[in-house]
Amino acid sequence: MTSAAALPTSATARVPAKINLELIVGPRREDGYHSLATVYHAVSLFDEVTVSAADEWGVSLEGPHAQGVPADATNLALRAARRLASAAGVEEPVHVRIRKEIPVAGGMAGGSADAAAALVACDHLWGLASGRDELAEIAGELGSDVPFLLGGGTAMGSGRGEVVAPVLARGTFHWVLALSACGLSTPEVYAECDRLRGSRRVPEPTPRRDMMTALRSGDARALASALVNDLQDAAISLRPKLGDVLEAGIDFGALGGIVSGSGPTVAFVVENNEAALDLAVSLTASGTVQDVRRATGPAHGAHIVAAPRAD
Repeated sequence: MTSAAALPTSATARVPAKINLELIVGPRREDGYHSLATVYHAVSLFDEVTVSAADEWGVSLEGPHAQGVPADATNLALRAARRLASAAGVEEPVHVRIRKEIPVAGGMAGGSADAAAALVACDHLWGLASGRDELAEIAGELGSDVPFLLGGGTAMGSGRGEVVAPVLARGTFHWVLALSACGLSTPEVYAECDRLRGSRRVPEPTPRRDMMTALRSGDARALASALVNDLQDAAISLRPKLGDVLEAGIDFGALGGIVSGSGPTVAFVVENNEAALDLAVSLTASGTVQDVRRATGPAHGAHIVAAPRAD
């Protein structure tokens, strides 16, 4: 542990959003979750989480997507900070300040991203020097997507998504993200998926070879052909406009598109940065989408970007 004199008074961690390049949903388990085989991909749309020494635990929010995020004890980033403190025997409270650029309930793991960032920032603030495996264990207790966002990059997820293994992905992929002002409830989307499947038998999920081949090649067109999300039909069933967004993106030149996770964010893969700019302009001008962002992936996971030290 770092000496008390050298400890910072605050620390800021930046953390990316994720999209699911592949999401194979298996049967519902006895614990209520579904077995998953997924490929996570971190993209360059970031939240920043700052933790500062304080007299009592607290959380505050700012940024374009702050509305709708709880600012009380239920906030996942605050829960992450308190969970790490409990595990490490730290008694000093912190105030957690979150700048939200990742949409809420958008299928991009914004809450999980903030939890991962809080773990990394608090670990630095308190001088714990925890190993990645130690933080990943706590992350898995907080949520299925949190372990992936500690490391970022591109990775396979299994179990309920919390068991993460890195995947070789060559080069950089260019994305246009169609964001929605109104989120979708993840439990509702899974329930709709179950309803649409009816009584038919659902096999255990397994990764698909064409996705791994596309990632190893770094070929955006191959990746576009391999995109799959078993929750996409359920998300469109609950939010039919998503089908129009997907169709518009393809019409305007995207190589492929997919609803990210449980939605409603739609991610379009394009050939290069110029194509991303063209697609973003076309989608915005058409009125199909009000909030469009360009991003690249894979992006690094939660990492320290600022840590002012005491005088």
